Amino acid sequence: MSIRRADSLGGKAAIVGIGATEFSKDSGRSELKLAVEAVRAALDDAGLTPADVDGLVTFTMDTSPEITVAQAAGIGELSFFSRIHYGGGAACATVQQAALAVASGIADVVVCYRAFNERSGRRFGSGVQRREPTAEGAALGWNLPYGLLTPASWVAMAAQRYLHAYGLDPVVFGHVAVVDRRHAARNPAAYFHGKPITLADHAASRWIVEPLRLLDCCQETDGGQALVVTSVERARDLPRPPAVVVAAAQGAGRSQEQMTSFYRDGLTGLPETAVVARQLWRTSGLSPADIDVGILYDHFTPFVLMQLEEFGFCGPGEAGDFVAADALPLNTHGGQLGEAYLHGMNGIAEAVRQIRGTSVNQVAGAARSLVTAGTGVPTSGLVLGADG
Repeated sequence: MSIRRADSLGGKAAIVGIGATEFSKDSGRSELKLAVEAVRAALDDAGLTPADVDGLVTFTMDTSPEITVAQAAGIGELSFFSRIHYGGGAACATVQQAALAVASGIADVVVCYRAFNERSGRRFGSGVQRREPTAEGAALGWNLPYGLLTPASWVAMAAQRYLHAYGLDPVVFGHVAVVDRRHAARNPAAYFHGKPITLADHAASRWIVEPLRLLDCCQETDGGQALVVTSVERARDLPRPPAVVVAAAQGAGRSQEQMTSFYRDGLTGLPETAVVARQLWRTSGLSPADIDVGILYDHFTPFVLMQLEEFGFCGPGEAGDFVAADALPLNTHGGQLGEAYLHGMNGIAEAVRQIRGTSVNQVAGAARSLVTAGTGVPTSGLVLGADG
């Protein structure tokens, strides 16, 4: 892929299976067990067996290596295995890697997975604890002594600047939380099923790090999610309608750090998302007006607004009103705020359901879904579409 020209990956691979465990706060089983359950569920959904799989992709953060998952799931020989770095920013890139392997003939059927006990085990929201020193982690040394210890505190810096630059009130963040929880309330798989919120609820929730309140922050979840990728040609012989990978991209901006890129020229946008957006639009030939549903990574509400602006759905500082107006069906599964925090992999599954026409909050005639991965870090994105 080039950041200066369209690539040729689009239309060569498709997601044909999705599978997940239940989403809970205490799974009661190992992360490997969760991964295997999700992989097997995705293969069942695709009408395939472990014997059909010859590739696996996951996150560097995952504790269940590809080879171990293959053994435990009954998968045989592998011709492709890969891991993507940067936490939630890896989500859509796992599908990109799988699509690249399929399009090049390196593998025929690749399963992407993510599984963790993120509530009952290691809690990412607790911030930096007992972390091995790395070159990239050294940047945190400029922030930790001043109390910027957690992801919420890192995002709060950008959120505060965003409000100041555009003369806005934190209520703009509440619009995202309300929309997500509205959709989650109708989703039986969501942790907050049956529990919508109002803007007043958002404003009454306790401060985490100003200007972020509790309801601006995603959940902590135990669970697993898997996706099956194969060629478009093979997909047509399988039982479920394929979600074709129309475009896929990764992106890192200038002066990029992990969540603490405070020395850029400005803090009101997400340059890494802009890189992804340009590539997705360039390769797909589409524009925001062509997207039927947006599944935007929502670990924190302010970054949903910035993503909408970077993708060109609205102008700078206008995304709060855009969300409030329901101008784009957004996070129809409930997002990570309402359904579950699976590092964005459950969002990809929802985009597939929208293309299939099987979402509990189905958008009529949805043929193109935009999916994004974690922001504030090097990130990734997808445009998924119906076959034909």
